[in-house]
Amino acid sequence: MKILLLGKNGQVGWELQRSLAPLGELVALDRSVVDGLTGDLSDLEALRATIRQVKPDLIVNAAAYTAVDKAESETDLAERVNAHAPGVLAKEAALLGAWLVHYSTDYVFSGEGLEPWQEMDPVNPVNYYGASKQAGEQEIIASGCKYLIFRTSWVYAARGNNFAKTMLRLAKDRETLNVIADQIGAPTGADLIADVTALAVQQVLRSPELTGVYNLAAAGEVSWHGYACYVIDLARTYNEELAVTAVNPIDTTAYPTPARRPLNSRLNTQKLRDNFSLHLPDWQSGVNRMLREVLNK
Repeated sequence: MKILLLGKNGQVGWELQRSLAPLGELVALDRSVVDGLTGDLSDLEALRATIRQVKPDLIVNAAAYTAVDKAESETDLAERVNAHAPGVLAKEAALLGAWLVHYSTDYVFSGEGLEPWQEMDPVNPVNYYGASKQAGEQEIIASGCKYLIFRTSWVYAARGNNFAKTMLRLAKDRETLNVIADQIGAPTGADLIADVTALAVQQVLRSPELTGVYNLAAAGEVSWHGYACYVIDLARTYNEELAVTAVNPIDTTAYPTPARRPLNSRLNTQKLRDNFSLHLPDWQSGVNRMLREVLNK
């Protein structure tokens, strides 16, 4: 099997290079041009030409426009990368008879209420990033290709920047931190997403009827404030020297941003767990592992 991976150097893409490698011949690309191939989702014609040259059996799209606040002003770019490019991938996959794996987000929902979102709940994004991701989902579904769309939330990795690293950096310099407490979700490791992807791909190749949209997130839930407290407390157990003495909970309204944020990012993962016979670990286990790696413990 030949696999085309786009976004190889992103948080999820980096882990996918590892998890997909045993499944077949892997062609992993980023936005640069290598041997006439590119994974630049903003260049739709070059993207189409790349797929036709590689002729993959599986396309895995881990690339996206993820600057949530900038998307409010860079609407054309966000739409091209998050909506039209997945549409190109899907149409080319349909022509090849290939599978497409694509990653979406809880931001397609309104973020209201307290119940975890299910796949068939009405979508109603509260910002342009979410709207562009929703449009990408629609273009894939309309293409008629064989697809897996994974909606994820609060993604992190040991590689690159993440919320936990930011909290630790600030906690070393400041005595007081103010962290949003009314947004709820589940921190989900890029490594978990990549491993679930590889397992799901193996199963859909045998059972194509499993095609569809799935929620993918670690088990449990926490606020950003609770997440920050957990990270700081855990770091102290590793004898990290931190200056912070108070982590204060604040409302989203106290920290205005150009793009609105959903308050409820909970995702119901029952469909994924049932259809693929998967166990999704609690968010704490992934964060523990990531922090040990970050702190070299």
